[in-house]
Amino acid sequence: MSEPQASATILPADKVKTFPTAPGLYLMKDAQGRVIYVGKAKNLRARAGSYFHKTAAQDRRICDWIDEVVDIDHLVADSEVDALLMEARLIKDIQPKYNHDLKDDKSFPYLQITTGEDFPRVNFTREPKDSGVKLYGPFPRAKSLRGAIQVLQRIFKFRTCSLDIEEDDGRWRWFRPCLLASINQCTAPCNLRIDRETYRRDIQRLRLFLDGKKEVVLQEMEEEMRAASKGLQFEKAARLRDEIKALQNLSLRGDLAKHAQPEVFYVDPRKGLKGLKRVLGLDSLPRTIDGVDIAHLGGTETVGSLVTFVDGLPFKPGYRRYRIKTVQGVDDFASIREVITRRIQGLQERDEPFPDILLIDGGKGQLGAALAAFEALKVNPPTVISLAKREEEIYVPGRSDPIVLRRRSFALRLLQCVRDEAHRFAQHYHHMLRTKKTLGEES
Repeated sequence: MSEPQASATILPADKVKTFPTAPGLYLMKDAQGRVIYVGKAKNLRARAGSYFHKTAAQDRRICDWIDEVVDIDHLVADSEVDALLMEARLIKDIQPKYNHDLKDDKSFPYLQITTGEDFPRVNFTREPKDSGVKLYGPFPRAKSLRGAIQVLQRIFKFRTCSLDIEEDDGRWRWFRPCLLASINQCTAPCNLRIDRETYRRDIQRLRLFLDGKKEVVLQEMEEEMRAASKGLQFEKAARLRDEIKALQNLSLRGDLAKHAQPEVFYVDPRKGLKGLKRVLGLDSLPRTIDGVDIAHLGGTETVGSLVTFVDGLPFKPGYRRYRIKTVQGVDDFASIREVITRRIQGLQERDEPFPDILLIDGGKGQLGAALAAFEALKVNPPTVISLAKREEEIYVPGRSDPIVLRRRSFALRLLQCVRDEAHRFAQHYHHMLRTKKTLGEES
């Protein structure tokens, strides 16, 4: 864990004067170098600087803890939305002492389009599926997303219901459509009023719009709004103005990879662990899984990450980062050996048990590097395996051919969840290595 640090040589009130005026995050730190508060800002210099004005001492929200702040760092974001989503991710991972609002399980919503149905449905969700769907988001404002979906439905007339409709089931011709069909906001596939191919073309148009091809639609709406205003149809013009704004807000969303929310993609942990017991031939049900990943940062620094899952769920207090110290250049195998060596030694020093499964991101070579670390320390390893990304093959010691599981296997999905979380954790903090041990390192 992190070691105590000396007080910053520059006072926080002076340091914020050097911050950029761009959007981003500011990180308040105490005398031990621990992040105790994370905040977002449209203008980093102005927002972070406001904490050190005389009036801030009377602000009930911060007066009890602002005196603990001895240093402050910042991270620049691409946009305000990027800053908001980065803030949420950091707070969930670090759990700063004085952040309360975003420590819970609340997640940001997605717009989800099913892909495997005759008549795909479109819906708002905080629990997206991990297959059989096209996802957009996460979106920072749920209300704006709900409003945008309503506007999109008036344009593209898709269904938002949960009915399982099949085109070759003639019984649907006797089904009574809902009110949305009556007001011309849905083409009523539930009554087979539209054929499968025509409906799917409408969905394809919707996806093109969401993927950025929306200029023509917005231009038409703006022309209609101006015509309504010119014709003194002010209510219609106002409605169109609000709809245009709602559609423009669809651009204010995060990137699925950059702003991952692994906690919202459901994996049945119990079934996953049972599957791993069977597949790996374990004597008992595994409880703890450590995942290791190596990330290269701009070709200048290498960082190793380790995440811990207990009973199939992330255990954030067990997360560790390692700045690679003994390896020159890019060498994944040597970096893995260093991370595993430091992890083993740390567990031994604290008299803590090894994980039931140690998962390495990579193939046979990465697995060999991890095993070499145990051999060099003359320590019997736990169950060590690796998971290769491209074909999602599982490599185990003493077996030349990899284990290949079904893509929807609960065991594979649990391993993917651990592997992807380790990768996300490594990548998410790479820019923090340019600050002073913001989160500390494992010794």
